[in-house]
Amino acid sequence: MEGQSFQQLASRYQKMLLEDCVPFWFPRCVDTEYGGYLHCLDRDGSLLDSDKSVWAQGRMAWMLLTLYNHVGQRPEWLEWAESGLQFLEKYCIDKDGRMFFHMTCDGKPIRKRRYAFSEAFAAIAQAAYARATGSDRAASLATALFARFTHLNFTPHVMTPKFTDTRPLTSLSPRMITLVTARELCDNIGPTPEWEYWIDRSVDEIIGLFVKPELECVLENVAPDGSVVDHFDGRLLNPGHAIEAAWFIMEEGRYRKDSQLIDKGCVMVDWMWRRGWDQQYGGIFYFRDLYDRPVQEYWHDMKFWWPHNEALIATLLAWICTGNKKYAHMHHELLEWCEKHFADPEHGEWFGYLHRDGSLSTTIKGNLWKSFFHHPRCLWKCWSLCQEQVAAEKSLSDRVKTNGW
Repeated sequence: MEGQSFQQLASRYQKMLLEDCVPFWFPRCVDTEYGGYLHCLDRDGSLLDSDKSVWAQGRMAWMLLTLYNHVGQRPEWLEWAESGLQFLEKYCIDKDGRMFFHMTCDGKPIRKRRYAFSEAFAAIAQAAYARATGSDRAASLATALFARFTHLNFTPHVMTPKFTDTRPLTSLSPRMITLVTARELCDNIGPTPEWEYWIDRSVDEIIGLFVKPELECVLENVAPDGSVVDHFDGRLLNPGHAIEAAWFIMEEGRYRKDSQLIDKGCVMVDWMWRRGWDQQYGGIFYFRDLYDRPVQEYWHDMKFWWPHNEALIATLLAWICTGNKKYAHMHHELLEWCEKHFADPEHGEWFGYLHRDGSLSTTIKGNLWKSFFHHPRCLWKCWSLCQEQVAAEKSLSDRVKTNGW
């Protein structure tokens, strides 16, 4: 597999996306009665639970619209995306303007979490819809949702803090989501000074607070000044999450033509691959400890689907950006492992949760966290990156022929 060309990889990812992943979810998950998506599915696509994650409604609508905008304007993709957007707007916003997290299938709220991430996922869906349809209303909704997200997450004392003043911690997640959401809005609606501010701030805080060259790691939680907190929460490493942050940084570097940002992202991949890759069984551990001490979370050595999706993107992007063959080896090794353990040739899609040795923990394909998002985003992104390389190689070859080099 390691000798595959970018053209072969592009075809492989295209097939996994359009012939394996999309058909597992659609049209079966579209709720034709209440709108939105019924995404809590078993191995064969049968429904395990009719409840709906608000995260999933926004993420799945965004993914469909991204395919519509970048792969092909299939009317069913737009129609299914509109179903998710309509459910979000009709049922998922509380009286205080905050969005819920967990709903019944017919739109009754079950849970609203302390943190505010639903707003960001709804924002990227509306922004992608604005691009797909030219809707000024969708662009305005995306703008308002992102403004609410940043207000809730970054204005002191607005959101109930997770930790008391005894030992305050600040987390990587809000910066990552802010970065990728603001970039989506810029790409789909058009840049604004406010969104560029949030991109710059997020990049600076990710690198300045959480990336630790002296420790060769990326932390999940730090003290407000970026210092290490030597307790379970402060020592916690999530290699897949940090590798996801790394490819966000690399992409921003590509956008800006900033080699230093690209190099920083690659270094983040290097550090967290070394800490996260299971040398005995393969795959990426879910949690590790900064100082290699025991981790308190009992699922620390399991293999979840999404860290592997993010690492596939990151290793491919690092390979393309640097030409370094070590990233090609990492990418192919990871892809082979994932195809062997996560993929389900019989019914399609990936399983979500494996034991450390790669054996199946549960047959679940969808729940309140796993939906049509990380896996299809990975397949689409990797396909797109490989297509870019194929086009670049062809352009170079044409210039060589034309100029007789």
